[in-house]
Formats: sequence, structure tokens, C-alpha cells
Amino acid sequence: MKQFVIPEFYRSPIIAKVKAKRKLEDPRKQDFSPTKLTLEKIEFILPRHFGFCYGVENAIEKSYRAIQENPGKRIFLLSQMIHNPAVNEDLQANGIAFLQDTHGNELITFDTLTPEDVVIIPAFGTTLEIETALQQTGANITSYNTTCPFVEKVWNRSQKLGELAHTVIIHGKYDHEETRATFSHSNVNAPTLVIKNMDEAVFLGEVIAQRKSSQDFYQFFEGKYSQGFDPEVHLNKIGVVNQTTMLAVETQAITEFLRDAMKQRHGESSLKERMADTRDTLCYATNDNQSSTYELAKSNPDFAVVIGGYNSSNTTHLVEILEQSMPVFFITGQECIDDDGWVQTFDIHDSREKRLRLPMEKNLVRIAITSGASCPDSVVDRVMLKIMELYQDTTPFDNLMNA
Repeated sequence: MKQFVIPEFYRSPIIAKVKAKRKLEDPRKQDFSPTKLTLEKIEFILPRHFGFCYGVENAIEKSYRAIQENPGKRIFLLSQMIHNPAVNEDLQANGIAFLQDTHGNELITFDTLTPEDVVIIPAFGTTLEIETALQQTGANITSYNTTCPFVEKVWNRSQKLGELAHTVIIHGKYDHEETRATFSHSNVNAPTLVIKNMDEAVFLGEVIAQRKSSQDFYQFFEGKYSQGFDPEVHLNKIGVVNQTTMLAVETQAITEFLRDAMKQRHGESSLKERMADTRDTLCYATNDNQSSTYELAKSNPDFAVVIGGYNSSNTTHLVEILEQSMPVFFITGQECIDDDGWVQTFDIHDSREKRLRLPMEKNLVRIAITSGASCPDSVVDRVMLKIMELYQDTTPFDNLMNA
């Protein structure tokens, strides 16, 4: 696998050593059991896979290369590179400005761009409409396009589905940058619909079964289907693709549910023709990180600390997995942990921060630590060291590295 050139800002002396050891022991990634670092007063339990994925490292490498190769030029990011505040703040500190916020609202108008400017397309990709608007400015948008290859894979699969007269069902969050981009690309070749979860899949199944009318469809999915979408025509052949950061097991469950709905509506004999097999669009990193998190939960920690951006879809899903079996503190970094053990944690259900205290009573506390695909391992290092300080674990730093 390609080795990326990542600034030292992102490097980690602790986590890097743990990951290197696991890679040496398990090069084929067949062992998803967690790693345990047992110290004097703390046992850190780390999943087999977490942190930066291929697409994120690729995006970061290209962004910093853009800075190095274009001295004196204005460099812009279309929107957040990835959903991690530490990464985006460091890019801004290095002179990169954002053209849009995560909702697509302009922060800097496109008509101020010139052919001398460089625009970096983020890992999520962008819509064809925005790409055209940027091209019209003459700015360089091709040299540092960091769109994740696994996102592009979904776009290519959507195109193939359209060529075979399938309708594309996108499992994703409609207002997420990646889903907006995938919808735009898919819409060119195929009728397209975005569904967020199993509840929406169940409603769609009722439409397929003709127990819900077209009017019901238009009302329920308002704003989430392509122009000219006719449920009486466009739900006879379908294929499900996903926003690559969604829960993989949910995408698979939705696909199986809709497969069953199609079988009941049209019969077994035509199912292969009417329901495309799209398992190849699931992102390997999302699969590995989520599978590792399920295994992490089985180790029965006292609580978990999940590190990443609050608007990071893949990180939020790690929280969802772990909170089924333990208390979870969702933080952006060590700055969220006070010296007295109180934590500023994000509640994904209320979408707000809360202050909760770490349990400090046990002689040996077992803590699950993981991070999203856009979180630098260096941030995880600092969180672990902050926790050691709180629990007054005097284990030398070198011992932690050698655990």
C-alpha cells in the first residue's frame, strides 16, 4: 500500500508503534481483536483499525503539497478538507482559505477567483454544478483534487447502474457533502433517491409494494429525489450505493430489505435483473474500522473515549456502536478534558455538548480508545497522556510505547 508523506504535526510516537506492531503480526488484517496496553492504573484498549484512512492521508498529502508547490499564490479549499477541526485549523494556519462551509454556503464568492488561484477539492468530492462553476473562473481545480478514490468508485458504479436502466438508491445523509456530490453525479445517468435509514427504507418498501401511493412518496421524500422521478416507473429496477462513511451493516440491512421487497413485488425469477448487486461499493476502511469497533466493545471496558470531529459521519457511527454497551465520551481532543476529570463531551442524539465526569474511583480503569477516519493519531496520543495524568499513572512514556 502507498506510503503517504504526512507532516510531523500528524505523527504519533505511541499509536504509530502500536499500529506498526499489529501490521507486522497481522499483515492480511484477519485478526480484529483489540490491542491492550496495561499500565500501572490504566488499561487502554485500542481497536485493530482506527484513525486516518487511505482517502484522508491522500487528501492531506496533496493539500500540503499544494502549499509547498505554490509559494505566493492564493490557495483555497472548496470546503472543509475532512471533518476534523485540528486538520482544518492547521491548513488554515498554513494560509489556505475556505470557499464554502459544510452546507455549501459561499464564504468567499467564486467570482473573486482568478486563473492564478489554486482550489483544492476535498476528500468528499463535489457536485458537477460546483465543479462547472469553478472551471468557469479559470482557477486550477485539477492539480490538487483530493476526492477519495472510494467515493469515485461509488460514482462510477452509479453510472453503470444508470446505463443498465437501474434507479440509484443512495444510503446517506442528504445534507452531507459526499452525498450531495454522489447525488449530482448519479443524477446525470439515473433516477436517484437518497434514504437516510431503515425507517425510510421501510417506507420505500411500502411504495414498491404499492401500499403507498406516488403522492405519499413525493411528500415523504420531498427534496431527496431527482427531477422527474416517477415511483411507478423508476422503482422496477434498483441498486443501492452508499455514502462511504455510513454504517456498513445498515447499508447491507437496507439492501437486503429492499431486495426482499422487490422479490415480493416481482417474484424470485426476475430478482437478479431487477436488484443490482452493489456490495463492491462499501468502503474497506469504513468496514474495517466498524468491524474493529464491534470487537472493541466485546472487551467490556469501563467506558470509551471516541475522538474526532462532531460533524464527522464515520466518527458518529463509532459512538453509536460503542454506546450500546458502555458510557461513551465523544471529544475532539485533549482540550475537552479538564484537570479535575470533567469532560466536555458531545451528545450525538441532542447535538449538543455536555459536561460529564470520568469515573475516577477504580484502582485499575479499563478504557476503550478509538478515533474517526479523519482524526490524527497524534491527537489520540495527547488524549491518552492527558488521561494518564488525570489518573496519576506514573508509567514512563517509553514503557507505554513498548507495551
